[in-house]
Order: sequence, then C-alpha cells, then structure tokens
Amino acid sequence: MKRVFSGVKPTGHLTLGNYLGAMRQWAAVDQHRADSLFCIVDLHALTVEHDPGRVRRLSRQAATLLLAAGLDPRLCTVFVQSHVDEHARLSYVLECVATDGEMRRMIQYKEKAARERERGGSVRLSLLTYPVLMAADILAYGTDEVPVGDDQAQHVELTRDLAVRFNQRYGQAFVVPRATHPPVAARVMNLQEPTSKMGKSDDAGPGIVYLLDEPDVVRKKVMRAVTDSGRHVGYDRAERPGVANLLEILAACTGGNPEALGGVYESYGALKKDTAEAVVELLRPVQARHKELCADPTYVEGVLRDGAARARAMARPVVDTAYRAIGLLPPVSQTVVNAAR
Repeated sequence: MKRVFSGVKPTGHLTLGNYLGAMRQWAAVDQHRADSLFCIVDLHALTVEHDPGRVRRLSRQAATLLLAAGLDPRLCTVFVQSHVDEHARLSYVLECVATDGEMRRMIQYKEKAARERERGGSVRLSLLTYPVLMAADILAYGTDEVPVGDDQAQHVELTRDLAVRFNQRYGQAFVVPRATHPPVAARVMNLQEPTSKMGKSDDAGPGIVYLLDEPDVVRKKVMRAVTDSGRHVGYDRAERPGVANLLEILAACTGGNPEALGGVYESYGALKKDTAEAVVELLRPVQARHKELCADPTYVEGVLRDGAARARAMARPVVDTAYRAIGLLPPVSQTVVNAAR
C-alpha cells in the first residue's frame, strides 16, 4: 500500500473548511486506500506567539475531532507530532541540507513574517525553518503521497528537493514523495470575506463556521453571509464570490453540483436557509461523536499513545539511516559496553 501523511496544526478551532477540504476525505477515502498517518503537528504551533495551555487544549480537541470525523485507529495511525522524537531529530539533519535562500523564498514565511512585524512582534527563527520540520514530518515515514491544498504545494516541493539532494549527496535514505490534490468537495471561503479562505487561526471572525458551533450559531453565521450585488443566484466564482461560496458549501454538504444548484434558487434568502440547514445536518453526527469521546478521555489518550508507538516504529529506522548516511556516529549499544567489560 502507498503511505500517506497528513497533518493538522492546533493553532485554532477546526472549521467547516478543514472538514470539507480534508478531514472528510481522510476518513472516507485515504484511510481505506493507503497506509495513512494523521498527525496533530503541535510543534508547528510554536512558531508564533502562543499560549501553552491553549496549544495543549487545541491539540486534544483536534485529535478528538479527527476521531469524531471518522478516522479509525484500526485502519490508520493518529498521533501527536511531539510524542515522536524522530520529527525533531530529522529536522536538524535536514536543516543541514537546506539553504537560507530556500527558506526565505517560502511564500507563507513572507506573509506570516510580514503580519508579525505589522503587529510589532518579533519573527521567531522557527517560523523561517518550519518548512524543514514539515519536510521531516513527511520524509520520516517513507511517505509516498501528501494530500495538500495549493497553499502547501510549495512546501511539498521543498520536501522533494531536500530528499533528492540528500539521497544524491549521502546515499539513498528517503522516498521522494509527491503532492496530491484530491478532489475537494468545496474550497470553503470566509462567509464575510468570500475571497479569503476560511482559516482556523482567525478566531475572531463571524465568517468562520467551527465544527463545534451550536446549530443556532451555524444558522446565524450562514444567514449573515456576504452575498453579491444584484439578485441573480448563479455560480460564478470570479464575479460572484459570495454566492459561489454558498453554492459550493451547499453542494459539498448535499452531494450536488454548484453550477446546477445555481439555477434552482430565486433568492439569496432561500439559498442561505438551505445552506445553513445542510451544514447543521452535516455537523450533527460529528458533534455527537465528539461528545461521546469527550466523555471517555482515556480512549483518546490510548489512541494517541498507540499511534505514537506505531509512528515511532516506522520513523526510527528511516531517521537512523539518515543519521548514518550524513556521517553521525551510531550510539554504542549497551550490549557492546557489557561485552567490552
């Protein structure tokens, strides 16, 4: 089976965009077709100013929601990044292969660093180097495929470059992965800013539907969604982004086609009402399962413990091979020490 690696960063509450854009695909397709690893990449949450307690809470919540969304630990590996030391071990080795220029060309670094400076904050070194940690996340497992959106494609290309460069310089250690772009049910945009992605890190926005929002909150947010001038309900992502966003969400929730749905409605109000109810029904079973899992925290802890053990067993041979290849002296085993005595 092919090996697939995907991660979710605990920097905010998971959203409808996370679910429709990735999590539902992971549960319905990826865990069945491949040897799949799904990781809460908590080390990445440390690259910007953060509250330690909140990172821990969001990490647990993310793990619980992944399971509530349908990930089955009998079929896949669910774990927390910081529970597997091989991520950090390999990240430093790859930093010794990457270049400063490569890091500074990363589009997300430029954007995030600019936002930090605008807020008067300092830019952490880890923000510059985190694409290398992301590469380590992927390469440590002999990953074949990395399902990503367009905003992460550059990072997977960097991962490929580092793997090829390492293999050429020091010997074959890594599988060279490829980015895959699975058919996303909807590219969910912010309900108040339909030209911007619905991102989980923007906690203040009324245009974001969170997976744990109460039904009435969901309805209120959708009913207040920004639409476009005029009254025509038609699908046109470029010219009518607000309406197009609602049609894409409705289509994703119901299995329909946004272009076809555009010809069904005669008013924005009717479209919003149906979209709101579709989202509420989509999230209902996820929220119910999340509630059950929260009532049994030992189950989630067991899944993460077992997942980390499986992940560690996969990653350690790969990272040990990379350490030997780049010139690091293997540790002296206790057996050798005892024999020398």
